[in-house]
Amino acid sequence: MAKAKKIWVNLASAGAALLLGISGLGYAWLHSSLPALDGERRLPQLAAPAAVATDLHGIPSIHAASRTDAVRVLGYVTARDRLFQMDLMRRKNAGRLAEVFGDKAFDSDKQARIYGFKLRAGRVFAALPVTHREYLQAYADGVNSYLMQARVLPFEFGALGYSPELWQAEDCLLMMFGMFETLTARAEQSERMLSVMQRSLPAAAVAFFTPDTDRYTDQLLQAGASLRPSQPVPAAILQPLLAQTGSVGPQLADAAAGESLAGSNAWAVSGRKTADGRAILANDMHLSINVPNIWYRIELAYPGVEAVGVNLPGTPFLIAGSNRYLAWGVTNLGGDFLDLVQLETDPEHAGQYRDGDGWRAFEQRRETIRIKGGGERELVVRETRWGPVADKPLLGRPVAIRWAALDTEAVNTEWLELEQSQNLEQALAIANRAGVPQLNVLFADNSGRIAWTLTGKIPLRFGGDGSVSTSWADGNTGWSGYLPPERMPRNLDPTQGFLASANERRFGADYPVVIGHQFANGYRAFRISQKLRQTALHDEWSLFNLQLDTESEFFGYYRQLALHALNGIDPAAQAETAAIRAYLLAWNGRADADSLGLPLLVEFRKQLIEAVIPPFLAACKQADPEFSYAWNYVDTPLQALLSAADPALLPDAARYRDWDDFVAAQLQAAAGKLLARNPGKKLADLTWGSQNRAAYAHPFSKAMPFLAAFLNMPEQTLAGCTGYCVRVAGANFAASERLVVSPGHWQDGILHMPGGQSGHPLSEFYMDQQPYWLQGVPLALQAGDAEYRWTLKP
Repeated sequence: MAKAKKIWVNLASAGAALLLGISGLGYAWLHSSLPALDGERRLPQLAAPAAVATDLHGIPSIHAASRTDAVRVLGYVTARDRLFQMDLMRRKNAGRLAEVFGDKAFDSDKQARIYGFKLRAGRVFAALPVTHREYLQAYADGVNSYLMQARVLPFEFGALGYSPELWQAEDCLLMMFGMFETLTARAEQSERMLSVMQRSLPAAAVAFFTPDTDRYTDQLLQAGASLRPSQPVPAAILQPLLAQTGSVGPQLADAAAGESLAGSNAWAVSGRKTADGRAILANDMHLSINVPNIWYRIELAYPGVEAVGVNLPGTPFLIAGSNRYLAWGVTNLGGDFLDLVQLETDPEHAGQYRDGDGWRAFEQRRETIRIKGGGERELVVRETRWGPVADKPLLGRPVAIRWAALDTEAVNTEWLELEQSQNLEQALAIANRAGVPQLNVLFADNSGRIAWTLTGKIPLRFGGDGSVSTSWADGNTGWSGYLPPERMPRNLDPTQGFLASANERRFGADYPVVIGHQFANGYRAFRISQKLRQTALHDEWSLFNLQLDTESEFFGYYRQLALHALNGIDPAAQAETAAIRAYLLAWNGRADADSLGLPLLVEFRKQLIEAVIPPFLAACKQADPEFSYAWNYVDTPLQALLSAADPALLPDAARYRDWDDFVAAQLQAAAGKLLARNPGKKLADLTWGSQNRAAYAHPFSKAMPFLAAFLNMPEQTLAGCTGYCVRVAGANFAASERLVVSPGHWQDGILHMPGGQSGHPLSEFYMDQQPYWLQGVPLALQAGDAEYRWTLKP
């Protein structure tokens, strides 16, 4: 009851802040755009009457006479609550943001036009099965019915001075392409980085700095050898690199790599691990958090199907959730499904690139990007047989983007079928043939069984592993299609009684297909598996509590290193040394909001990465001024160098006596940075929550800061951390939902998310779920009793 009272106090405070922020903005106009939630509506394309019941958190339950009608109503109610969000994402993925935001959005539009998402959405749509095209069209019809019936559009349209265009069925696919970009486009930067390193450094140095493993991953896979195993410190190779350092700055290394990797946690326990034999699934997906939240909660009922979970606005996809037979959840696979193909060009063959023994002309398409207040800008996109030519060359040469997301044959809407699946084998087959972003998928069924598999198309490479850019002109390197559905890996009903995924590497060198080169650090997966194994029997509450676990053994290494380093600090700084020591010793090993010490450990690790790694990579910066080292397993080479403490490899030896002196200086520098960000504070004042605060913002708040208090979620302290504890929560990156469900026991299910259902700042559903999410208080999976009712008629 105390927690509930606190939630309502917070809500009341937030409501008061909103009311104050509204002054001067035209309350009546804003209020007029709030949609009515009761009454009768007409949807001309409906085949039969349908109903929408909305509960006290704005969660709609749709009851329809067919799936097509249910999808149509879903489009209608989602537009009611999230129309501007949907249109904004549609514009981003189509490359049309500059039309409403001006020239500052040009670079984003340019990239989307190079990818050609709009063009490819049309091609994919034309190739879909008839029933799937009907579903997408029904969804679009529902959106458009709302558009035409709305009395006043959401305030953002008025503020930007435009009206949204009608929704097209292909626009649903644009939203999917946006998720491809969010989850898998990062592989381009990894390949650019590795290509520069391969060109600039000895092979042994590249291998040392780019392993695909860490001690937690090694423990999970035990004897499973990796493609890029950790290496002993190659001192003789690294020492000459220090002499090339010159003026290398810390910006050469991205110390935050791996902390905001679009990922997720998911696990499932079978009937072996529950008191009554039920299987339970837990899933929390980690993404950038914006206002409104990326997901939309929904409950659907039509003949033969009842389903509940989170939907991607702008699409009819139930991304994670459950029907009465199965529950499913996903995590980003984090692999490599994009290659940069070096193009061989020659001045004597202008407008062509080499293909085999001959030359092939670039195909060209002209894109016109309209700029608000600034006319138009023309863009010529060159296409090759492998994909579009990237905007930026690599090491002075043009490269083409070969990406599964841009291959019409690798994208489809088979995921739609999961909603109607009735058994584990059927669901696995659907996931394996789906052409969605590449993901781990976990299932739990209503008979106590669990399974893991992959979804999305996995390239079959030949002539190379895709880690670095090469020419494919001679035909000896490339892709030979995709891993067939029947060859996709699966794990059903393990004897240990659970399955877990946290974006870690799951494949060794013995796996016949190269899935990727750097996955997430294995700590989250290790901790989840540890906790699942330690507890004999689980239920929904124990799995929900695990989602909130803040233990972070990962930083234990850095605490021990820091405590040892204190012995090397100048005795003249005894007061500073004592304060740092007391602060570190006060750490409770967790990322709780009131934890002490962790802010310094996080800063210390970043300081070490930026001080230790860059001096060895100066040649890379010379080869490519934009080079940045960002590696998810950076702690493996970093800790190897720190532990070896080889005097010959000491960075800036002219300044430091030895490694102890160097590490002590980095600790002092980290403490100094932390205190500089908190003027007037002592270390003992700096809890983790004081540094880890929610900053979840509406897109308007950056351009119009005076609206921030009105539009953004309140800034509050956060428990959890972004990369190295199970409870992922950071300033703008966190668990975008927390789901726990057993398909036969929805009444015990849990589901909450940051923000709320509505994108309208005056709606009672704009931020009403935020306190539950922040404080780790569960909300019921199923929508509650109806507070409002719509009747929808043909």
